[in-house]
Amino acid sequence: MKRLNTQIQTLGTFVSAMWLVEIVDTVIYRGRLDRFGVIPRDPESLWGILWMPFLHGNFTHLISNTVPFVILGWLVMSYGIHTFYSTSIFAMVVGGAGVWLFGSAGVHIGASGVIFGYLGFLLARGLFERSAQSILLSMLVLFFYGGLIFGVLPGQPGVSWEGHLFGFIGGVLAAKQLPARAVRKSNF
Repeated sequence: MKRLNTQIQTLGTFVSAMWLVEIVDTVIYRGRLDRFGVIPRDPESLWGILWMPFLHGNFTHLISNTVPFVILGWLVMSYGIHTFYSTSIFAMVVGGAGVWLFGSAGVHIGASGVIFGYLGFLLARGLFERSAQSILLSMLVLFFYGGLIFGVLPGQPGVSWEGHLFGFIGGVLAAKQLPARAVRKSNF
C-alpha cells in the first residue's frame, strides 16, 4: 500500500505541476511562458530542456499528454521509483538536447518527449532484461500504444516529432543503462 501511495503522489505531483503551469500561463501570462521551451540551437533556451515537459500550447495539448503520461509513467514506475525518475531524466535530457541540436525552427514544448521516453523504455526493457514479466509488459504496451511509434516521424505540422524521437531514444537508453537488479523490483 505504501508503494502505491508513493506512486500516486509522485505521478500526482508531476501532473499537478503541468496543470498548474498551464493554468498560470493561460490566466496570468496569456501563453507567454511557452517561449521558455526549447528553441533549437539558441544558447539562451538551453534551460528549456528542463521547462519543455511542463509547458503546453493549450489545455487540449495538456489533456492529450496527461492520460498517456499517467498510464505509461505508472507502468515505468512499476519497476521502481528510482527507475521512474531515471527514465524521466533520460527522456527529458536526451529528448531536449536532441531537439536543441537537431530540431526544426520554432519553440518546442510539451510532455510528449517524456511520454515517448516511457514508451521507449517499456518496449526496450523486454529486449534488454529478457524476463517473462518484462517481455509480457513490452508486448502489452506495444499492443495498446504501438501506434504512437509513428509519432517519431515527420508528419503533422506544429508537432515536434523530433521531441518524440529523441525522447524515445532517451527511454531506450534508460532501459539499456539501468541495471537489471533495479528493474526487477517490479510490482507485477
